[in-house]
Amino acid sequence: MKNPRLEEKIWKSVMWLVASLTVAILAIIIIYVISQGIGTISLEFLTENPSRMGKEGGIFPIIVGTFYLVAASLLLAGPIGVGAAIFLTEYVRQNRWVSLIRFSTEALAGIPSIIFGLFGFVFFVIQLELGWSIISGALTLALMVLPTIVRTSEEAIKAVPFTYREGSYALGASRWQTIRRVVLPSAIPGIMVGIILSIGRAVGETAAVYLTAGSSLHLPTSLGDPARTLSVHLYTLASEGISMPRAYGTATILVIAIVVINFFANLVMKRVANRLTT
Repeated sequence: MKNPRLEEKIWKSVMWLVASLTVAILAIIIIYVISQGIGTISLEFLTENPSRMGKEGGIFPIIVGTFYLVAASLLLAGPIGVGAAIFLTEYVRQNRWVSLIRFSTEALAGIPSIIFGLFGFVFFVIQLELGWSIISGALTLALMVLPTIVRTSEEAIKAVPFTYREGSYALGASRWQTIRRVVLPSAIPGIMVGIILSIGRAVGETAAVYLTAGSSLHLPTSLGDPARTLSVHLYTLASEGISMPRAYGTATILVIAIVVINFFANLVMKRVANRLTT
């Protein structure tokens, strides 16, 4: 006869081992990258313009270009994704059409980024004549992160107990008032998770951005200007053998940026959740 307690201890140990292994691999990667690139980082590296194709100078225009591109893509995809999730969960009945939309969303999330880049290049850059620009890259990235925002927001809204809605309706609130004042505040933590994941994917994307936003080293001053992101700069420096130390320095800045963004996003999410539960 099996011993339930022993079996539970064994599986608990296995789960701890797997979790520890995952954290260890992540820590090794981060420590290695930072140890290789920390010596390159300086005030000049962060504030100067690059020269000699990035072999010398800094990465200030690249940081600005990355910020513009990620911010623009989230401003485009965020409201659309959350709005679509609200519509699918609160306004339509669960039928085959809705199931098809959900299936299409999940399929869209699995498409390789190079396909999005090719589509963005043909449609936004050439057909709409937007050229290699931040707006072309932002529109492409918005299409890439939209499925993530839709699915996570939809699950977060579904997780809100139906009794909250019933209580709001009983007080005479309309459906939109219930969504705006009851459902969305309770679903904010889950929606933030989708946005955090979208930020991570947008910051680290290379192929799609390279084909749509271009690879200019100049400081972008408008959404119509081309720009180079940190991931594209890292790829260019490493693949073309321009400067491995500066490639590691760029990778270090990219890793630090993602960690800081996730830290503050989780901090905001926890504070919002605490306010909602008190």
